[in-house]
Amino acid sequence: METLSSKEKNYSIINYITFIGMIIAYFFNKELRSSYVTHHIKVMFGLVILLFISQVSHQYINIIMGDIIWLVSFVLWIISFVYAVQGKRTVIPYFSENVQKWFTFLD
Repeated sequence: METLSSKEKNYSIINYITFIGMIIAYFFNKELRSSYVTHHIKVMFGLVILLFISQVSHQYINIIMGDIIWLVSFVLWIISFVYAVQGKRTVIPYFSENVQKWFTFLD
């Protein structure tokens, strides 16, 4: 388990408090350059995209499918937030490992 500073832990928690929190954590992490915070920022960015997909799906495709995707994104957000509070990297099968590959522009 890696040793975390209080800044790293605080930034990762701030990251999960709305979309604005993610933007704030991203800019604070620009000077800190923590791989731990970057990991959580990428996960939250993936969750925001999943939430956006759920809203579009709910509106234009199928209400039930949109609700299911929203519920999945909410559960994943809760899990990720709990991991951030505990000071651990989020390990959600398939999701966590792929968002780390897909969103390299957030490094």
